[in-house]
Amino acid sequence: MKIVLKLEEFGLLLLFSIIYFYYFNGSWVLYLSLFFVPDVSFVLYLITKKAGTIAYNVFHHKGVITLVILLGILLKNYLITQIGLIFIAHSCFDRVAGYGLKYFDSFDHTHLGWIGKSKHKNT
Repeated sequence: MKIVLKLEEFGLLLLFSIIYFYYFNGSWVLYLSLFFVPDVSFVLYLITKKAGTIAYNVFHHKGVITLVILLGILLKNYLITQIGLIFIAHSCFDRVAGYGLKYFDSFDHTHLGWIGKSKHKNT
């Protein structure tokens, strides 16, 4: 099942990237500049695990990012829409790599299962 989910996320990564480049005439400079910005939320793990988890989940939650895209469309602000498309593509990229939304108990515990050193707990 994990392979099917990863293929689905890869398809969505391609879809959102195509929408960004084709329908919004997106630039590679903006795309590459912003693609890993959601991962800056990791910095908040230096403050507390809870702050890092909340920030990571907000910047990687597809529902939140979809609201950003819709806000951009409603305001006819294509930059906001493009940023949302880049962030949702990043979220799909993370899912393909096996990273999911974080639980508060451990950085390695995600909604997709355990990752990293704790991967053995998936059994």
